[in-house]
Amino acid sequence: MAKTVDRAVGIDIGGTGMKAGIVDLSEGTMLSDRVRIDTPEGAHPADVLRTAHDLLELLGADAEGLPLGVCFPAIVKGGRTLSAANISHDWIGFEAEKFFEDGLGRQIHFVNDADAAGLAEARFGAAKGRDGLTILTTLGTGIGSAFIYDGVLIPNTELGHLIWEGESIERFAAATARERNDLSWEEWGHRLQKFYAHVEFLFSPDLFVVGGGVSKNPEKFMPYITTRAEMVTAVHRNNAGIIGAASLAQV
Repeated sequence: MAKTVDRAVGIDIGGTGMKAGIVDLSEGTMLSDRVRIDTPEGAHPADVLRTAHDLLELLGADAEGLPLGVCFPAIVKGGRTLSAANISHDWIGFEAEKFFEDGLGRQIHFVNDADAAGLAEARFGAAKGRDGLTILTTLGTGIGSAFIYDGVLIPNTELGHLIWEGESIERFAAATARERNDLSWEEWGHRLQKFYAHVEFLFSPDLFVVGGGVSKNPEKFMPYITTRAEMVTAVHRNNAGIIGAASLAQV
């Protein structure tokens, strides 16, 4: 393994699963196997904290004493979570960073999950060295987004909550919408086309990066999406949140 100073732990808290791993901060790669536990039902703060502790135990002795970054599906400002989509409303206005620091007995850095994934791709992946506006989207329980302009993160964008037919567009186009409505990959791809066309009209990005769990199967849905901007899959796929959170752990 690399020297301790070059390693950190990332925890990615999602609406359906919580994942963690040890990351090489110089290369942006996973040094450990990824460990995963289902997100506790309701995703209340105390239950999520307990699951984070269980993830650290699964990582074992190699994770002890390392810097820790945590990414989370909410707007995060000054260590507080200010929104709650697909999680308990207890998180709204909650001092999440302090709560986790007190509960885990270590300093952490708390960040929005899609922003963490965007940083991973900007520093170590598909958006590295790219000029202009990159928009990363994570397709999963909801739709997360990250804006990277000339390598700099513009935090807390929420494209999944653009209003579409009276509700958040993620209800129409997230990966869970495909499962919930029993859509074929092609049918879902056509829904995604509407989402990406709308986003492109609003922001005119130079690059789209598609992340989230489904990014491991791009051939199933990306052929049905056409954009003016180049569109690629995230290099780090569903590990991007872990890697990005870990990369912020020493900030």
